[in-house]
Amino acid sequence: MNPLSLKNTFKEIFGSEPMLVKSPGRINIIGEHTDYNGGLVMPAAINKAVYVAISKRDDEQIQLYAESYQEKYIGSLNNVEKCEKPWANYILGVVHGLLQRGFTLSGFNLYIYGDVPLGAGLSSSAAIECATAYALSQLNQLPITKIDLALVAQKAEHEFAGVKCGIMDQFASVFGQKDYAMMLDCESLEHEYIPLKLDGYKLVLFNTNVKHSLSESAYNERRAQCEQGVAWVKVQHPEVQYLRDVSPQMLLEYVMPKDAEVYTKCSYVVAEIDRVRRAAAALKDGRLEALGKLMFETHQGLSKDYEVSCKELDFLVEQVKGLNGVLGARMMGGGFGGCTINIVKDEAIADLTNKLTKLYHDRFGLTLSTYVVETANGAQLLP
Repeated sequence: MNPLSLKNTFKEIFGSEPMLVKSPGRINIIGEHTDYNGGLVMPAAINKAVYVAISKRDDEQIQLYAESYQEKYIGSLNNVEKCEKPWANYILGVVHGLLQRGFTLSGFNLYIYGDVPLGAGLSSSAAIECATAYALSQLNQLPITKIDLALVAQKAEHEFAGVKCGIMDQFASVFGQKDYAMMLDCESLEHEYIPLKLDGYKLVLFNTNVKHSLSESAYNERRAQCEQGVAWVKVQHPEVQYLRDVSPQMLLEYVMPKDAEVYTKCSYVVAEIDRVRRAAAALKDGRLEALGKLMFETHQGLSKDYEVSCKELDFLVEQVKGLNGVLGARMMGGGFGGCTINIVKDEAIADLTNKLTKLYHDRFGLTLSTYVVETANGAQLLP
């Protein structure tokens, strides 16, 4: 939606002049299931975003309107709590978080519109939270850092949406930079911008349009297995806090004798953290082929060792292996559905999309959605 129609729609609903803000969704180039292990990830903000139009009120009311749901919510700053509208909770969670930190907010009208595909693993929820946090900070001239905006947004997801996510999604939505990915240390929050020069190639996402119910239980089980591995190593090495502090040798010595399954899961994470470092080095040298190979390796690990893939994701990765125009592919996100991320030669995209769409439908009877995405800047004011 362009700024002018955003503004006009807002004026029709609320009758006042708004301030306009956008905050993007994100992809993760490499570094999957490493975030809750204190490891490294490599997200990038994308050119699909959530847009917020906002204006002050002269009372304590909060009035929200969501374009996607054609729904209104009315509440008060004096009593901010979870409601029965899931979309409103992302916004209310941010308001609650800012008030908890002692900031003074005025009542406000807020209109929200987004073109981040829902349920595709592109962090539409983080984009809503970060757009709201940024809009409220600008509207009220709050003395808050970008890091704290991301942390307020993450806390909103934990407390009001009930999802115990890592910091990656919100961090990417706030700190994204066009033409760059970020290597983010999920423990210290130190980050480095890594040039993402895709000369002649594009990032293409193929959405399976499935979400298997295993995802939540498996996620909790994997977290527990990783924590168990760390606990066994910690007995001998008390300085170890996360899997990111553990070497392959330590796993072999202290985890393998106790539980081969836990060893395999922990080994995947330790190897994946190393792949993020190697991917950063490859991108700095402009070696896209090397990045592509690492992505295929990651998928293999996620599918066979960490066991969070599914037949639809595996099928999509298998179909593009060895194709001339494809440098790399892997499942992206928590697993059991969602998207694969692919590096595809510009001129191969149309043919590949047509071919895969047909093959996927023939095999599973499902429709494949395709998104060609580019990197983008993080949360910002619109003119």
